[in-house]
Amino acid sequence: MSEDFEINEPVSTFDFRGFLFRLLRYWPLFLISLAIAFGIAYYINVRKLPIYQMENMVSIKDDQNPFFTSNTSLTFNWGGTTDKVNTAIITLKSRSHNEKVVERLQYYVDYLKDGEYQQVDAYKQTPFFVEIDTTKPQIQGKQLQVVFRDSVNFTLSATFTEGAVPLFNYASKEKTSVFVEAGEFSKQYKMGQKINLPFFSGTFMPNPDFMGNPGTPYYIVLKNYDGTVRQYLGIRVDPESKGSSVLRMRLTGNNKAKLVDYLNTSVEVLSQDMLDRKNLFATKTIRFIDSSLAMKSAELSTVEDELNQFKNKNAIFNLESEGSEINTKLSELDLRKEAVNRELNYYNTLQNYLTSRSDYRDVPAPSVAGISESSIVSGVGRIIQLSEERNKLRYSFKDGAPVFADIDRQIDAVKNVLLENIRSSKSLKTDDLNAINRDIGRYESEIRGLPKEQQDLLKIERRYNLSQGSYNLFLSKRSEAGLVKAANVSDVMVIDSAKDTGGGQVGPNTKLNYMMALLFGSLIPFLFVFVRVFFDTKIGSVKELERITSIPLLGVIGKSHIDSNLAVITKPKSAIAESFRALRSSLQFIYRKQGIEGAKTVLITSSVSGEGKTFCSINIASVFALSEKRTVLVGLDLRKPKIFDDFGIDNAVGVVNYLINDASLEQIIQKTEVDYLDVITAGPIPPNPSELLMGERMELLIDSLKEEYDYIILDSPPMGLVADSLELTKLADATIYLVRHNYTQKNMFTFVNEKYKTGEVKHISLVLNDYQEKAGKGYGYGYGNGYGYGYGSYGNGYHEHVPAKTLLQKIKSNFRK
Repeated sequence: MSEDFEINEPVSTFDFRGFLFRLLRYWPLFLISLAIAFGIAYYINVRKLPIYQMENMVSIKDDQNPFFTSNTSLTFNWGGTTDKVNTAIITLKSRSHNEKVVERLQYYVDYLKDGEYQQVDAYKQTPFFVEIDTTKPQIQGKQLQVVFRDSVNFTLSATFTEGAVPLFNYASKEKTSVFVEAGEFSKQYKMGQKINLPFFSGTFMPNPDFMGNPGTPYYIVLKNYDGTVRQYLGIRVDPESKGSSVLRMRLTGNNKAKLVDYLNTSVEVLSQDMLDRKNLFATKTIRFIDSSLAMKSAELSTVEDELNQFKNKNAIFNLESEGSEINTKLSELDLRKEAVNRELNYYNTLQNYLTSRSDYRDVPAPSVAGISESSIVSGVGRIIQLSEERNKLRYSFKDGAPVFADIDRQIDAVKNVLLENIRSSKSLKTDDLNAINRDIGRYESEIRGLPKEQQDLLKIERRYNLSQGSYNLFLSKRSEAGLVKAANVSDVMVIDSAKDTGGGQVGPNTKLNYMMALLFGSLIPFLFVFVRVFFDTKIGSVKELERITSIPLLGVIGKSHIDSNLAVITKPKSAIAESFRALRSSLQFIYRKQGIEGAKTVLITSSVSGEGKTFCSINIASVFALSEKRTVLVGLDLRKPKIFDDFGIDNAVGVVNYLINDASLEQIIQKTEVDYLDVITAGPIPPNPSELLMGERMELLIDSLKEEYDYIILDSPPMGLVADSLELTKLADATIYLVRHNYTQKNMFTFVNEKYKTGEVKHISLVLNDYQEKAGKGYGYGYGNGYGYGYGSYGNGYHEHVPAKTLLQKIKSNFRK
């Protein structure tokens, strides 16, 4: 047969079509898996709380003070709008800012009520509000139940287990604990009544916008403070467009009213903080001026009293014209000198402050000392602005972060320039002071020429004029500072405040859950089938057989539903019988191609036991005998003889007896009830079966049978287990290698493929036995010379109908196997 069948290397590729059919076969598993997955998705979806997203829109402006002048500059707007926008974004996400919002709204108090499947957030949906006494410790994480008997009276209750209950003081942020006896706590209270308990202090106030039903339970929980703040640190703050000063704030949660209040309060806190920072200089300057005014007022009052007493005592009420002129000039010089000294003192104070301090937020305003030099004013403003920014970032970044190093570098650069300007300004002011002192000395020498009373009066009036001048100056500065502060407005402008206008639900994404259910519901059975296919080591289809071996397929034998091995004899019109007739035709074609005349032999073998060698040997022999050809079936499986049971004959004498020369050919041949069919059984099991089959007597037996029979069917041992069949193939004109569907292991073909490739085994063909056509296990099984198993609907009129086995019969059959 080697010249009739081209020997090719088997191609090992994945059978996608077969895998697809296998998937279709497991459609109930897919259906069950999808039903479970969708059931889980539905269970999750109906219990998920709705998620809402609320938003508002604000603008960060750069409102300049309408009363801004070089002399009244008590505010600084360095960096422009862009810097303010970046600062606002960081501030809104910072922990310190959100702490202020949480504390103002007391969001560490959770209001709950019973929902359909679980407790839900009931913020502004309860007939009461709780005003927590933040100065006293409060219980943490414990549900307190509130049940109203009417619109005023309610019951506060809780269940405690014996032990210490954790407490937290929301004002001091101190953690403590208190021992509470185990059991049920329950007490009656009224709206507005102050509640003082070891574990709770607060007042229940009515909610005018919500009327609850008596008997409905509500719950309050005082949550962890830091955990509550962290919950809101994820607020989204984004510019409306790149470089825009308009910010859109978004927050998600389960209660729309709670989100709306938080967004709007967050803007209010930001606006107030920005205004307070804007008024920082004015506030500190006013405080400083107020203290200076009080001191100057006392000083002026003392000098005024002294002046009045001197005039009354000496009866002198006015200076002479010469003394009056000198006094006027000296008063002007005294005021100029005080102003210069005030500026020098400010420069010295500022210089010492810059060289000895690291927190520059309390640097005094230059305008307080009457300094209007732009380099000094801008330097002080810049260093304060950087200090404020650094202090704010402490709540968002850890110490040692790169952002602090950058700000410190900028502060040092500004400070160095400012110190250089201070040294230059001090030098100029010192020269001015020396000139003023020289003028004062000249006029004081002229005073000494006046009468004694005039000199004393002039000295007192000089002091009085100086005190009054300083007092008037501070009073003017106080008025300017108050005007600047009053005129300042926040740089935050609300465009759209947060508001519940309906809708706003963004979750849960139920569609995603169903998509995930579809994915995993399909993936799990898919992987199950894939793993089964991938690790399936048995021959499952004709295509698999073609991929692992190049040995030609001669035919396919279907699954037999007949208990006996005599399928052809018992059911001659069955599909099984027809498939064996197809094999007979294929064998005759092989014989003709080889030019074999006279007696012909065929060897039946397989990989291992249980693949149907005896079944096929008997039925191949039967179809030849039914065609009135003299046929003999020879049982050469000396280790496990079987064929005698089906024909009801004796195995006492057989091939073994002939091979050991213990019986003649006539003695071992046994007739059967089938005409033209004789059987030679294996006989008793010998100790050396291989040696017997390889001896000369075996060749003599075949030659003798060829003289008497037309067809000799050899039922041999499994080729994959023993070497007997390999030697017997030399005596056969054709060899049938049986492969059992869903039974034969793929790796068993390694041996026979190698022998077939090297030419040690010739004239060999495959027969797929026990084939069952099922989705994914096979398709297209007409092979060989056009013959195969089954004819579809066309064959129904030619074959006997074989009833399917009942469930009980299948169980019995499997049990027997």
